[in-house]
Amino acid sequence: MSSAGSPPCQCIAPDVVLGRNVRLNAFVNLYGCTLGDDCMIGTFVEIQRDVIVGSRCRIQSHTFICSGVTLEDDVFVGHGVMFINDRHPSVAATLARTWQLERITIGRGASLGSGALILGGVNIGAGAVIGAGAVVTRDVAAATTVAGVPARILAPRQ
Repeated sequence: MSSAGSPPCQCIAPDVVLGRNVRLNAFVNLYGCTLGDDCMIGTFVEIQRDVIVGSRCRIQSHTFICSGVTLEDDVFVGHGVMFINDRHPSVAATLARTWQLERITIGRGASLGSGALILGGVNIGAGAVIGAGAVVTRDVAAATTVAGVPARILAPRQ
């Protein structure tokens, strides 16, 4: 954690693992996750249990990262990005314990634009770019740019 001391209003569970030089801003909630070295976590970010954030990731404000998400190294997550680990939520499934986690993996060096929504079971390849406000409903290949609702390929990166 930053040597400048802890900002006010942080909730960091005792089972959180922080790498070296992790910078946490105010109003951050972290539960049972692992953050690699040199990460920056913006204001009003929540990261839940069973999330792995690689080294040198930058997660901007107002982002929610739910259980089952893995961000590889050097991932940029824009403001207000949401991850959803269940495509069919229901109270009945939760009460009956039939809910199944749908994991999400974001590849090394990928960039997720502000306001993007990433659905469960999706893998985003290394170096991919997700446009602002995109709704990603299926896998995105490495070095590919997608945008829109639902997200569609704009162009492979050169």
